[in-house]
Amino acid sequence: MKIYPAIDIRGGRCVRLRQGDPEQQTVFSDDPSEMARRWVGMGAEWLHVVDLDGAFGGAPENREAIAGIVGAVSVPVQLGGGLRGMEQILAAAEAGIARVILGTAAFESPDLVATANDALPGRVAVGIDARDGCVATEGWTRVTDTEASSFARQVAGLGACVIVYTDIGRDGMHTGPNVAATMDLAESVDAPVIASGGVSDLADVQAVAVEAGSGIEGLIIGSALYRGTVDLEDAIAVGRSVA
Repeated sequence: MKIYPAIDIRGGRCVRLRQGDPEQQTVFSDDPSEMARRWVGMGAEWLHVVDLDGAFGGAPENREAIAGIVGAVSVPVQLGGGLRGMEQILAAAEAGIARVILGTAAFESPDLVATANDALPGRVAVGIDARDGCVATEGWTRVTDTEASSFARQVAGLGACVIVYTDIGRDGMHTGPNVAATMDLAESVDAPVIASGGVSDLADVQAVAVEAGSGIEGLIIGSALYRGTVDLEDAIAVGRSVA
């Protein structure tokens, strides 16, 4: 199971939000590139980057910071936030992003997943952010009536190479990931799933890792790394132990 350190960018800085609320923000670094180098230096094989301004505003806004991250490290970077059309998707790929993550755009225009996958085979993921089991869009500000598992099956059928599943209620709260919901979703689709939201300690990493056989391919860790309650090298070791 791969461990994906999260780098959330807002206003060019590395931040974390509680439950996606922009009013509950903590700034951890003014230099996202340096944070990227730190995580890679500790063994990260992938980085998970989110353009929060893009997610809230509907268009990429932190291109310079993201380009800095790509240029600072040699590991692949996956990017989400504000990628709402092919022009933005292709621009991200041309900037060196290894995997694009479509969220709101995939929900509003599912055919975009297939179109993007035709242009970038195997490099298009879909981020499914859920509150109480239903899909949330537009930077988590709108909760729909669509069940996350149903949407996951739809986009997997359209070519999504990975599903990134986030339980909004757990994100940034240090209450533990929603392992049961993530397992249910992973078992309902053919595509591998990356779990996200709620990791507080190494026991949480272990709880997800033991379910890797159900289709959970990776785990995104954010606040716990920044607050020091999870050591990245330890988390990577746990992830590798289930191989």
